[in-house]
Amino acid sequence: MDEAGRGPLAGPVVVAAVILDPKLRIEDLNDSKKLSARKRGELYEIIINSAIDWKIEIVSPAIIDEINILQATLLGMEKAVLKLKDRPEICLIDGNKIPRRIKKFSEAIVKGDGKFASIAAASILAKVTRDRIMVKLHHEHPEYNFLQNKGYPTREHLAAINKFGILLCHRKTYRPVQEYMLNCE
Repeated sequence: MDEAGRGPLAGPVVVAAVILDPKLRIEDLNDSKKLSARKRGELYEIIINSAIDWKIEIVSPAIIDEINILQATLLGMEKAVLKLKDRPEICLIDGNKIPRRIKKFSEAIVKGDGKFASIAAASILAKVTRDRIMVKLHHEHPEYNFLQNKGYPTREHLAAINKFGILLCHRKTYRPVQEYMLNCE
């Protein structure tokens, strides 16, 4: 299991859980951050068509603001794993935190997306899904250039917030968004 989108100011956090067939080797499978967008897209299709099972959980900015990004990520992880057809014997999670409800059969692995194929596959599903959401948001709000910044706090994105304000997709509890809101009062 892995997630995408903990750091951005806008958009959801996306969690993916993947069970791969141990007999199947997927060429070029790696940490999503080490792959081109084109390669991630190709691997996304291979993963969803060849995995034993997979689930993607999208946690909204409103939930992130309500319970914080760590808790929102852990909630997404629990939901993704618990929606799999069969509970895995062990759930390998990229990072150092394990959600409470799946603690008994989970192991956290720092930099696991570079060590285990199933975590790398999950990182690809999460990243591609989140990027597609941000592309859709870009078409709705091109002035924020989500196509390029994917909601991260780039200089351009911060300037757009100051010029055009915040959107529903912005995380109101993140400092630059909070600062904008305070300056508007």
